[in-house]
Amino acid sequence: MTCKEQQEEELEVLQSIYDGDEQFKVVSDTVFQYKYGEDNSYKSLMVEISWGDNYPEAAPDINLDTFYNKHILSEVKTKIKEALDEQVQDLLETAMTYTLFEYVKENYDDLLVDQPDAPVISNSKSETDQNQSSQQDDLPKKNRERKEQLSKHQKRRMYEKMGNATGEKPRGWNWVDVVKHLSQTGGQDS
Repeated sequence: MTCKEQQEEELEVLQSIYDGDEQFKVVSDTVFQYKYGEDNSYKSLMVEISWGDNYPEAAPDINLDTFYNKHILSEVKTKIKEALDEQVQDLLETAMTYTLFEYVKENYDDLLVDQPDAPVISNSKSETDQNQSSQQDDLPKKNRERKEQLSKHQKRRMYEKMGNATGEKPRGWNWVDVVKHLSQTGGQDS
């Protein structure tokens, strides 16, 4: 049986096993993803397995650097990758995608024991973070609140309403909305 025939057979088996499983995703005929853990959890993880032309005689590519895994520590990713690579060596020349996904599922807690439950805040910044912050400090401070943009027609109508053609301004044209002002500046505690 050629590698291509083995891949087609394994693809059918995977689709029948994971039929209806929302955690499993077929990206293409040779790329598969499985998501572990709860959504929005810092211990959730996605494993992506890609088959090469010589799979299953050659090892598949195991990718943990997907955007979904941006919150996983690099040490944890390395540990998981090493554990999966160890499993691959024992499974060469056999259909192993299902076995690898199940290995992660069975050893999920052990593999993610070093992953924190909440985001890690480090005191040391990388060079890119420092460069970005220094660039932001050089820019003048701008009010983050966006002002409403008016069209020419709206500006003209407002100009006419204010009576600027005659030089008179309506009563209250410069009044401050107290509630809006306090919500922006914050009121003082009594």
